[in-house]
Amino acid sequence: MTDRPLPAGTAGPTGSARPVDRPTADAWAALGGPAELVERVGFHGPDDVLPSGLPVRRLARATVAVCSLAAAELGALRAGGPVPAVRVDQGAVATAFVSERHLAVDGRTPVSFAPHSGFWRTADGWVRTHANYPHHRTRLLAALGLAADAGPEQLAEVLGRLPAEQVQERAYAAGALAVAVAPVSTAVLPLVEHLEVGAATAVTGSAATAVTGSAATAASARPLGEAPVDRPADGIRVLDLTRVIAGPVATRTLALLGADVLRVDSPRLPEAEDAHADTGFGKRSTRLDLAEPADRAVFEELLATADVVVTGYRPGALDAHGLAPEALFARRPDLVVVQLCAWGWTGPWAGRRGFDSLVQAGVGIAAHEAAADGHPGVLPAQALDHGTGYLVAAAVLRALTDQRTVRPGGRHLRFSLAGTAAWLLHGIEPEEAAEPAARSVPAEPYDPSRWLAETDSAYGRLRHALPPIGYRGAPTDWSRPPGRWGTDAPVWR
Repeated sequence: MTDRPLPAGTAGPTGSARPVDRPTADAWAALGGPAELVERVGFHGPDDVLPSGLPVRRLARATVAVCSLAAAELGALRAGGPVPAVRVDQGAVATAFVSERHLAVDGRTPVSFAPHSGFWRTADGWVRTHANYPHHRTRLLAALGLAADAGPEQLAEVLGRLPAEQVQERAYAAGALAVAVAPVSTAVLPLVEHLEVGAATAVTGSAATAVTGSAATAASARPLGEAPVDRPADGIRVLDLTRVIAGPVATRTLALLGADVLRVDSPRLPEAEDAHADTGFGKRSTRLDLAEPADRAVFEELLATADVVVTGYRPGALDAHGLAPEALFARRPDLVVVQLCAWGWTGPWAGRRGFDSLVQAGVGIAAHEAAADGHPGVLPAQALDHGTGYLVAAAVLRALTDQRTVRPGGRHLRFSLAGTAAWLLHGIEPEEAAEPAARSVPAEPYDPSRWLAETDSAYGRLRHALPPIGYRGAPTDWSRPPGRWGTDAPVWR
């Protein structure tokens, strides 16, 4: 497979009253969406959101816009009417992109990063660590010869004596997470990869034309009846095999739009309850040990009637459990399978663990955003996570439409945080060079409280960000708050 830049945006026809937003057009083309629908997208709300040296605001609103448009497209298919207009509020987008920071549980604000996570000066530069989970902290300290109860001061002292790349590789060998802060990468990864079902060929960027394969031609997606405009994914069953932000944001969005989403985790892997309180809205969550025959049988029963499988693990990590895409399609050739990873699907880093903060460090975003004193910087949001999450949700919605309008059969799509980072670095014009988007009302000051709500849950009273999906008739909140992680029965609704 050869990586290549994203396609150019789709311009509106001569005399079009609404200018087309280039990042939105690029993302929509990458997802294989009909070019003429982009003209239905408009933006409003405050402009002074997600400030950065990179075009984060444009990335954020474009990813939400294509997700909204994909939902509107599927809804129109099921209702038998025209695709409704999409109106994305930039304030809602900015608030949702930092939903984990707005979360409060009975008045308590969770801590986003643990004391051993962050930027650290090394002997020759900087390194970024991620130690939010206890097992990652233990591995990091052990890799550096420190006791399991060593504090941040001891960690800083050891890191200051070592080269950044040596820290990175020692951590990797130990299953810990540390990445040297690198200069801006010149790699241009695909935003999305469309793979043939039953073959190993990938089509990158916007080339989502009809592909064939032995499995693809053997099955048709089940028919869908009518659905309410605010639930275009009603009746769709989604197996959610994702963790942390990007995948859970995608499946949280699908649940918002009516899908029956069941998250499945291993009982051997811990989860941060606060993270689930943020991303568990609208869906249910269960725990199954796929190494145990009884749990495996339950999982196979769920898979037998699923429509979509979304995975968020490293390439190859699920293969031993019979969950490689080829194995899934062998059992269910009509599935939509979407995979998400950190570093991309090819190359020496493909199999490495990663999180948004680490990818920012490894691809040069942290260096690009560095302060005057050289201290590495960060984006104003975990934008790679959230942006990729909305792209994944959009891809699922588009695939469901595509199965019923273009060709039947399975769909296999792949995303990576590094691919979204490459788009941010190289595929979107800087803010000052961008053409203004269509606007029907003047810009307004940003007040995030407008897009926050409170609801009771199994975790207590939650303050949370409202969903940013915007099309005529779109849902304004989830149908249910998050339940306790891993406590739901492993059954479909």
